[in-house]
This record gives sequence, C-alpha cells and structure tokens, in this order.
Amino acid sequence: MSAFDPVRIGIVSISDRASSGTYEDKGLPSLKEWLGRALKNPIEFEPRLIPDEAAGISAALIELVDAGCSLVLTTGGTGPALRDVTPEATLAVAHKEMPGFGEQMRQISLRFVPTAILSRQVAVIRDKSLIINLPGQPKSIAETLEGLKDADGTQLVPGIFAAVPYCIDLIGGPYMETDDAVCKAFRPKSAIRSR
Repeated sequence: MSAFDPVRIGIVSISDRASSGTYEDKGLPSLKEWLGRALKNPIEFEPRLIPDEAAGISAALIELVDAGCSLVLTTGGTGPALRDVTPEATLAVAHKEMPGFGEQMRQISLRFVPTAILSRQVAVIRDKSLIINLPGQPKSIAETLEGLKDADGTQLVPGIFAAVPYCIDLIGGPYMETDDAVCKAFRPKSAIRSR
C-alpha cells in the first residue's frame, strides 16, 4: 500500500484522424508518461480517444468527472481551425472557469513559436474536478506542464502543473505529491502535509 493518496486521472486525446485509426495517437502515451514521472501518487488512468465533436467531448468530460477523476487533461482541438472545438466543449460543462491556466500555457508556448497566440486552451472546474485543455504535440504537452528550465535545471518559467495539486486540494480532491525534479508543486506552508 502506497503512503500517497491514489488519484484517478482522465486523459482525453481529441483527434479526428487518430480516433479513426488514420494515424497513431501520441497524446495519451505522452500524458501517461509525463504524469507517471511527475506524480508520486499511484495513478489510475481513464483514457479516451475521441473525434473533434463538441457533443462527444462534453459527454466524455462529464463521464470522467462522474467517474471520480479529480483531474482531467485533454490534448488536441484547441486551435482556430473549423474542427477545433475542445475549448467550447469544455466551457459547456464548466461550473467555474480558471483563466490563469490558459494564460500561462500561452506564455510558455510564446517562448517557442509566435503562433502560440492562436491557441485557445482553457481550464475549468466541474464539481470536484479540474479539467485542463493542453496542446496537441507531445513536446508542447511536457513544456506546458513542466515549464522551462535552463541548462542547470533552474526554473525559468513555471509550468502549469505547479499549481494543479493545490487547486485540487481546494476543490476537495486527493492530496497530490510531485517529484520536485520534474515539477515542484507549490502550496502555502499551511497547506503542506507533513510526512
């Protein structure tokens, strides 16, 4: 039995072509790999690979929240293309919007490409779950979650995941603990559990 709280995490890859088998999905493996490195908690993943259809995306998000996922991460469908409807489908199921996540994701991506301003990722809370839209590319997923470090490992720009565990504390979810070498979670001193 682990000393860390178990967590159930929904991971959703949104792609017409990957969901139809036209090409191999890289989103779900990337999310599993990064979360497996970043979290000390035992993780039960709830994966979904679905097309860019707003009603289907909203239904998947509701299903994952209802299944007890305290965190749901989506990848794909956040650009300006006509088929990109992930943000709209996410906002449609929201009880609260968390705009800081999207703002920070764009700040990180702007360090690499000027087209980061075209990304429309959002984050919301539904019941006791935090839902975050991530970029579609595996490299961008890791950069967004982890942030940017220099050659010595000093954090230059914080990744969004540093704020995730405390957010989940505040909405009544499990106490998530990160591996500081990957991503150091921030909590006020009063919210840190002693071991």
